[in-house]
Amino acid sequence: MNKKDVTVAEATIVEGEEEEVEEVRVKLGCYGETVKLVEDPSEEIMLLWGLQQPIFSKPNAFVHQSSLTLHLDAFGHSISILQSPSSLMTPGVTGSVMWDSGIVLGKFLEHAVDAERLLLQGRKVVELGSGCGLVGCIAALSGAQVTLTDLPDRLRLLKKNVDANLESSDILGSGTVSELIWGEDPDPDILDPLPDFVLGSDVIYSEEAVADLVFTLEQLCGEHTTVILSGELRNDAVLEYFLEAAMKEFTIGQVDQTELHPEYRSFRVVIYILVKKDIQE
Repeated sequence: MNKKDVTVAEATIVEGEEEEVEEVRVKLGCYGETVKLVEDPSEEIMLLWGLQQPIFSKPNAFVHQSSLTLHLDAFGHSISILQSPSSLMTPGVTGSVMWDSGIVLGKFLEHAVDAERLLLQGRKVVELGSGCGLVGCIAALSGAQVTLTDLPDRLRLLKKNVDANLESSDILGSGTVSELIWGEDPDPDILDPLPDFVLGSDVIYSEEAVADLVFTLEQLCGEHTTVILSGELRNDAVLEYFLEAAMKEFTIGQVDQTELHPEYRSFRVVIYILVKKDIQE
């Protein structure tokens, strides 16, 4: 799985009420299943909100943001994540509690590894906007060497959760915490060598942050890097803006809901796979 697989696999026709929509499916990066190629951001948004109808799905289906602790099992380990509900009252702070997109992404990683669609063991992984650290901890439990990153004022809670969940001697991988401000140069250890995987949940949340996020993704991605991002469908304009910006440098595919963990999927959450376009060319 060291070599990128970025090939058009098949094209299908999805029948809608008014017109037929051609769906091109591709294999991207190190994900072993085909994904739906995103070709037109505005069409992608229309289909997401029209077909998945996220507003009719329950928000916070897998999290309890008023609780001080969230418990979840993954890869045979019991994970306990500390939350700071009181920090939600601080303007601009979102990484103090868990959101559904983090649960969905973490359990997707476990499900994909178990189904042999992903191989994370021994791989270098960087997580963006780690927040409470659940996704990065799950990746480490799969055997990955994970660097969990966030803004300087978010690192204390993040480090507590990493230390609490990855200190056991029977953990296959590892987790370290590092500061990373999008739009600025990362620590050299993050870039050398470039990661095999970049992960992120709920990192697409404001138009102001999109340019810096895409810039950081470009810095972190090389020939063998696969990006996996999850997001909760709240603001269609922000997601469309991100897709437009990212598609200049990345090929993007949407993971089918059927490929998500059967007990941890939601029409409010979407997962994308991204790889740099120059790899395809």
